[in-house]
Amino acid sequence: MNFLQCFRLALKAIWSSKIRSLLTMLGIIIGVSAVITIVGLGNGMELYMTEQFASLGTTTLTVNITGRGSSRSISDDEMYALVEENPAVLDAVTPTVSVMGSAKIGRDTLSSTVTGVGEDYLSIKGYTIAQGRGIQYTDILNRQKVCVIGSYVALEYFGGAAVGETIRISGSPYTVAGVLNEISDSTSESGSDNLILIPYTNAAKMSFMGSISSYTFTAVDEDSVTAAKTVVEDALYDFYEDDNAYSVIAMSEILDIMNDMIDIMVTILAGIAAISLVVGGVGIMNIMLVSVSERTREIGIRKSLGARQRDILFQFVIEAAVTSAIGGILGILFGYLFSSAASAVIVALLDTDMAVTPTAGSILMAFGISVAIGVVFGYLPARKAARLNPIDALHYD
Repeated sequence: MNFLQCFRLALKAIWSSKIRSLLTMLGIIIGVSAVITIVGLGNGMELYMTEQFASLGTTTLTVNITGRGSSRSISDDEMYALVEENPAVLDAVTPTVSVMGSAKIGRDTLSSTVTGVGEDYLSIKGYTIAQGRGIQYTDILNRQKVCVIGSYVALEYFGGAAVGETIRISGSPYTVAGVLNEISDSTSESGSDNLILIPYTNAAKMSFMGSISSYTFTAVDEDSVTAAKTVVEDALYDFYEDDNAYSVIAMSEILDIMNDMIDIMVTILAGIAAISLVVGGVGIMNIMLVSVSERTREIGIRKSLGARQRDILFQFVIEAAVTSAIGGILGILFGYLFSSAASAVIVALLDTDMAVTPTAGSILMAFGISVAIGVVFGYLPARKAARLNPIDALHYD
């Protein structure tokens, strides 16, 4: 008996007991759809994290200096010189200084984040100017009281036309020199567009800091991040002679760590979901044993007509595999439906554009496992059917 004949007989047997076959497939359907949805969720999370970190810059290095009681303090000029001395791996640097003072427009106190930055800050962050200009070197050198604001501040307080207007920061009047293009959401007070940038020299003076403790470097490209980090760490160690006096964090390393954590979580959840595939396999084995008992007389007739043990074995194994495969196909369809529903729920509840995206690999894996389970769990009933004595089978009632 060839494969095509066994396949037709399997479909006929499944169709003759539609409800029972569907219930038998239920464990496989649930398992496959759950695995596809969970792996799709993990893949969507990884893509979302990669996009978010890409907006922050996967080539950036964040440097924080504590000094650890050292009387020496590295200057911003020395940090800029470090970039100039290592053009093969370092592209740019900007000091970043947080301002604790308040920002006001008239009597309104802004909730905006005020940060002192260098002239390369916008290019490092990937921000662009919509109106006016950015912070320039002369502003930093002469401590000019100018600022660049986010699109939220411009729309909320100036109706969009903000260049030339005045904002008081820590009591001092600052002229708006430029407005940034929208970064995330110009209508959200808690978004990235609610910010004010001023020259870092002004911010350091406001904060009464003798030195700047935070810098952002960019590597030439993603392949140079490790080498760039080594250059910065070596320079700081040579200066402080204490690796506890500073920290250098690469955004790409954080992304890798987070992706590894997501992979571990998804693997565990997919493993738990895959248990239902095993349950589905047990269901298939149970129903095939019942089927063998119900069709004992049929097996006896076929054997008396010349069917060999391997023909009977092959027939019932194929029937179990087809049952499992149909359950796997239905599981794939439900997996796509669940993934679409999960994406819609995430967008509605979390207000993000993260999508649950099933991968071809997860679909093939889930389907392959479902078929394999059908073969493995169908073998025992098929073996029992193949070993039936034809005389006993013919007398079975």
